[in-house]
Amino acid sequence: MANFQGNWRTSKEIGDHLNSNFYKYFQSLTELPASELEKLTADLPSREVKKGDYVLKSGEICQHTFFVDKGLLRMYSVNEDGKESIVQFAPENWMMSDRGSVYFNEPSAYFIDAIEDTKAVLIDSDFIQKISAISAEFRVNNERILQNHVRHLQNRISLLIGANAETRYLDFIKLYPDLMLRVPQWMVASYLGITPESLSRVRRDLAKRNFKG
Repeated sequence: MANFQGNWRTSKEIGDHLNSNFYKYFQSLTELPASELEKLTADLPSREVKKGDYVLKSGEICQHTFFVDKGLLRMYSVNEDGKESIVQFAPENWMMSDRGSVYFNEPSAYFIDAIEDTKAVLIDSDFIQKISAISAEFRVNNERILQNHVRHLQNRISLLIGANAETRYLDFIKLYPDLMLRVPQWMVASYLGITPESLSRVRRDLAKRNFKG
């Protein structure tokens, strides 16, 4: 089980709940009245995570999905030689989790830490079950979100197997249009599965062709 330093607070206690990105995001997924949705979401635990702090370490069991209300998380693995391979970034309004660890209650092979000071809301399976039971619209939208996640993972595998560095980079800036200004270049290279030098070369070549990215 993941252990965190510091005090947990509910979504309501940590800030203006009804104006949070988290509340607005779930409001867009369901037809529930505001009063009912507020009751469902207000007591979910939240945490302000400092830059460099972990919300999950390899070997722990991931029990939540982390919704990024503000800030930026990354998920990565570390091989036997100590090399990091970044699997995903999660800026505002994105969710991040080791779904295999959550679903099968198995130790995670991944780390999740904060690239920036981050406000994260923890979503557990009980919350998803409760809102699914009373909102048909949420069930449809949640299924679409899950299938879209699978689609992105399949596309990412295809790119890593068969695409050149430029194609991978172009896909990255399409998926994460604002992250080049927020993420160190070596992290982008890690996500793309290339060296920082190769990434610099790709960006130079694109710049010569007047590509903005």
